[in-house]
Amino acid sequence: MKPLLLDSPWDDWELEGAPAYRVEQIRDWIFEKGILDWEEMSNLPRSLRDELAKIWDTIPMEQVRIQGSADTTQKFLWRLRDEQLIEGVLIPATTGTKGVRSSRLTLCVSTQVGCALGCKFCASGLDGLKRNLSTGEIIGQILLARKEAGRRIDNLVFMGMGEPLANLRSVRPALDQILSPKGLGIGARHITLSTSGLVPKILELAKYPAQVRLAISLHGGDNQTRERIMPINRTYPIEQLLEACERFIEERKKMITLEYILIEGINDDLAQAELLANHARRLNAKVNLIPYNQVEGLEWKRPELSQIRAFHKKVEEGNAPRVTLRMEKGHDIDAACGQLRLRESSVDAC
Repeated sequence: MKPLLLDSPWDDWELEGAPAYRVEQIRDWIFEKGILDWEEMSNLPRSLRDELAKIWDTIPMEQVRIQGSADTTQKFLWRLRDEQLIEGVLIPATTGTKGVRSSRLTLCVSTQVGCALGCKFCASGLDGLKRNLSTGEIIGQILLARKEAGRRIDNLVFMGMGEPLANLRSVRPALDQILSPKGLGIGARHITLSTSGLVPKILELAKYPAQVRLAISLHGGDNQTRERIMPINRTYPIEQLLEACERFIEERKKMITLEYILIEGINDDLAQAELLANHARRLNAKVNLIPYNQVEGLEWKRPELSQIRAFHKKVEEGNAPRVTLRMEKGHDIDAACGQLRLRESSVDAC
């Protein structure tokens, strides 16, 4: 298999003796115009295109399927060069105040094929971890989604398949290219990385120079509850996780988010709401409440709406700095939080 050009930073490209202005032309085709096929780079000499195509791959994946949700969310299924499959989700949102409205696009990015952490509510880890994505495969998702959307992607959330902090070797150089004005030019405050609680990696990310945002998948207010849902808590219990978050906040001077999926009879009692509010106050963190999204093959259930509202109210009464209740988008196409899962048997039917 030929090396993937996007796995290297564009300013390190040494393309068979091509002069600097040709390298700049290629960068412009890929990052500015979103063209990934050598054949379409029309201002390059045919001889150079043919030579480069023999040596480098520019296309990290092919689009297998797009599913559209009733709420206009789109889910992509992509096939990588080694035939592995990943999913991504493009989520539209309308924002604005005082009569000024704007539409923004958020892409949920995958960082691994599968996941090794085995969170009990999540579909992505049901088949375990197959491999990490490369830097170019991470960037490629954004380029392909942008091309499909026909417009700029405003926000990136690394909350797709996999644990982003378990693949920092690829994620960090991808962030460099995403943030660069000569790359994708997306600002750090529009990028969020989510983690299940890999304490050493949280501390490593704290040293990254750009002010990217951090979200913690908490999902339980005490160790006993969290361990029922997230096996990682046995290695890094809540107290260690909260201490790492405090160090991250001290280092970055940046508010973090505590993500909390509400599961009936598991973590939705009001005592957990009080603990969650306590943790949020301690960290001065935002709280994002997410009612559980059904996953085929798992027995978990979403709480009744009355219980969801009572939990929400209890967290607010506990003086958490900011609390939002996020009802899912893309649930009807299995694109909501925790639902991304490869269904290879369904690919051939499309």
